[in-house]
Amino acid sequence: MTENKCCCSKDTNKNEDNIRDKVSKYYSKVTVEDEGKMQTNICSCASDSMPDYLKEIRSELPDEIITRFYGCGSPIPKAIEGMTILDLGCGTGLDVYILSKLVGENGRVIGVDMTDDQLNIANKYKDEMAEKYGYKASNVEFHKGYIEDLKAIGIEDESIDIVISNCVINLSPFKEQVFSEIWRVLKRGGELYFSDIFADRRIPEEIANDDILRGECLGGAMYREDFRRIMTKIGWADFRYVSSTVSTIGNPEIEDLVGNITFTSYTISAFKIPDLIEDISEDYGQFISYKGGIANSKHYFDLDDHHRFYLDKPEAVCGNTCAMVEETRFNKYFEIHGDRSKHFGAFAGCGNVPTSESNDSSCDGGSCCC
Repeated sequence: MTENKCCCSKDTNKNEDNIRDKVSKYYSKVTVEDEGKMQTNICSCASDSMPDYLKEIRSELPDEIITRFYGCGSPIPKAIEGMTILDLGCGTGLDVYILSKLVGENGRVIGVDMTDDQLNIANKYKDEMAEKYGYKASNVEFHKGYIEDLKAIGIEDESIDIVISNCVINLSPFKEQVFSEIWRVLKRGGELYFSDIFADRRIPEEIANDDILRGECLGGAMYREDFRRIMTKIGWADFRYVSSTVSTIGNPEIEDLVGNITFTSYTISAFKIPDLIEDISEDYGQFISYKGGIANSKHYFDLDDHHRFYLDKPEAVCGNTCAMVEETRFNKYFEIHGDRSKHFGAFAGCGNVPTSESNDSSCDGGSCCC
């Protein structure tokens, strides 16, 4: 019995490694032979969701970086000057070079990807972009490696301020390992801020194992509830949806293959504050007030898709939301009123039912404050 179990485990690992190799070859082919053109719209809509200030930075990048880059969102957080940021599945480096300008010369951006043809393009422009930004030396670096094994490329425990990823985690057959590694490398108070494709149900095996559908970010799309379970298991009792867009495929043949599955691009934020984040919204009588100062957030700041804090306006918040401001890089931009010395029960009006698809005032990370 034991021997059979071990053999199955090895076979499973071989199959997952095979998926990873096929994905890498798929992106090499698209990058080099297919002039950057994919077969669906799924991973080629990153620029659509960019705010204007990011589009302006993007326009400074070489065309080759832009046309050979694939993404489904714009996972570029705010208030990141001087930060160390890790980009998982960086591709040609589009997000890395945007972040490079935003973190400033004293910040650092690390890109990781497993595909040589993508990394070759990213590395080609390091000096050119540093000169364009007026830096004495490049503040970016690129590593070939797997996003589920960051230790192998020397990313140390609690060394990263922010981890981003743009439509790449879905490609990994080792998703729980990916999120575990992210948890390991993030500092306390650090943030995971990523965009990816999610499905409204578990993906059937025949779709998950199809080379084209996998490469097009459909076969490996996460079922929302399984994602929530993974996050809870690792330590993220509460995470937040920042934005969502129903994804269009734009290929009738592939649409027919996936049938009635609905795919959605989400951008998600999750802070590593294990001692303060709880699995439901608790009321400690706390208020916070946005003082301003965050670039491109002059009149208000959006923490997530249902927390907009207007300048100088105090807002009652649950303990989780207060911690996401007080214990993170956002602290200096907010006035915090109250602590956790008194507890008043569950935060009024909040529940644990996932409802963010309707983009109302609930959240889907196991907790919220309305």
